[in-house]
Amino acid sequence: MNAKVLIVEDEPAIQELLEFNVMQAGFQVFRAEDADSAWQQIRSKLPDLILLDWMLPNTSGVVLAKQLRADARTKDIPIIMLTARGDERDKVLGLESGADDYITKPFSPRELMARIRAVLRRHIPQMPDETVAAGGLELSPMSHRVSAKGEAIELGPTEFRLLHFFMTHVERVYSRTQLLDQVWGTQVFVEERTVDVHIRRLRAALEPAGMDGLIQTVRGSGYRFSTT
Repeated sequence: MNAKVLIVEDEPAIQELLEFNVMQAGFQVFRAEDADSAWQQIRSKLPDLILLDWMLPNTSGVVLAKQLRADARTKDIPIIMLTARGDERDKVLGLESGADDYITKPFSPRELMARIRAVLRRHIPQMPDETVAAGGLELSPMSHRVSAKGEAIELGPTEFRLLHFFMTHVERVYSRTQLLDQVWGTQVFVEERTVDVHIRRLRAALEPAGMDGLIQTVRGSGYRFSTT
């Protein structure tokens, strides 16, 4: 899962520590030190999750969370509130402002990453564990492996989810919008043309095994996985 995480934190040392740990876990990271710079980052690259400090200059994290929830483009982005306030009333206020989770400083990197993954799991479609086979391909969600006639095929996480969806919905045509909803999730905001990019990558990965023709373009409609 190569999700984009926006860290909104005004203390440089904490910001750097958060960035290091989040990047070590394999996520893309963007940083902002206040509400204004957070909005600039959001406009240029919509994040999949926001780590939001309560105590920010000028506009507090609670106010920013409410603003994010009131905006149609950002209302469904998961938010984890970071704060030194441990009082139950403060936790309730943070959650009522729109945060999906709340973590009190100081916290361990392990706890933070567990919470990030838990929140993201609630917003990204999950695939079943059963191995699926179609068109000479075999895909195992448990081991995250794909093979063509016994030969391994290397796929990125998005291409893996895309192929899994196709292999479990053979011969059906899906529009870009439908694929975004089914593979990326309804809470993730990306352009429809992003689908085309990942289709190209998927076909390129399947091409050496002669399997790229399984992913067919249906002009004016979208894409399908077909063995005929």
